[in-house]
Amino acid sequence: MILNPPATDATANAAAPEVKIKLRGVRKIFETKRGPFVALDSLTLDIPTGCFFMIVGPSGCGKTTLLRILAGLETHTEGTIEIGASADGRPSNSMIFQGDSLFPWMTVWDNAAYGLTMRRLPKAQIKDRVGHYLNRTGLSRFTDLYPHQLSGGMRQRVSIARAFANDPDVLLMDEPFSALDEQNKVLLQEELLKIWEETRKTVLFITHSVDEAVTLGDRILVMTAHPGRAKADLIVPFERPRQVLELRARPAYGEFVFNIWGYLRDEVHRARAQDEASAQ
Repeated sequence: MILNPPATDATANAAAPEVKIKLRGVRKIFETKRGPFVALDSLTLDIPTGCFFMIVGPSGCGKTTLLRILAGLETHTEGTIEIGASADGRPSNSMIFQGDSLFPWMTVWDNAAYGLTMRRLPKAQIKDRVGHYLNRTGLSRFTDLYPHQLSGGMRQRVSIARAFANDPDVLLMDEPFSALDEQNKVLLQEELLKIWEETRKTVLFITHSVDEAVTLGDRILVMTAHPGRAKADLIVPFERPRQVLELRARPAYGEFVFNIWGYLRDEVHRARAQDEASAQ
């Protein structure tokens, strides 16, 4: 299950996929009152174009810090990061946060159109693109409503519509479904899979749920407890397109989830021990 096995004659001759994101020895150190805090350490990754890349790890392992660095909201301390150039003037990335990130004074339509409006695209193009993704996320009947009039699941659907409508090269998702009940979570996972099949965006998706990682991902990075390092980089062996509930009913699915927990279990216990030690 480990990605990048030793090269053979067959694999050496195979065409390598185009790399969209390349990290080499990335380190992030925060200065705190207690001294330097290493959030990420020696992180090296190649993420292909069009890959749905999942990141799992215990709390405090630097998952969100990594996404914020890739989004340009933080700077890394050491190492190099290369992100393939955007095409046709598209934004390099869009980010969907764990919490509600909609503008409360804007309607569903205006929130979904925000990125395109800021880029001053032609009105006809904005209308077509926003209308398409609001329809794909089941929000066409709610375009005039405001965020406070929507459920949590509907607000996250607006965030998804806004991100895909903006047509970024890379989509960064930080636990976007974590606050939802299980029924809404499954429905949104299915909607996200359908939209991604249509667009094949490069996605980096943080989750604490191993089920979610296996359901959505092409690859899964398991990170260590603090400081965050790569412990395992796994290929998800299930074909696409996927139906969430049908996939989870397969015996091979349960076996693969169990194997991932084998990598993750010790890191979760180590993170708890670190929390207890710091509280003393």
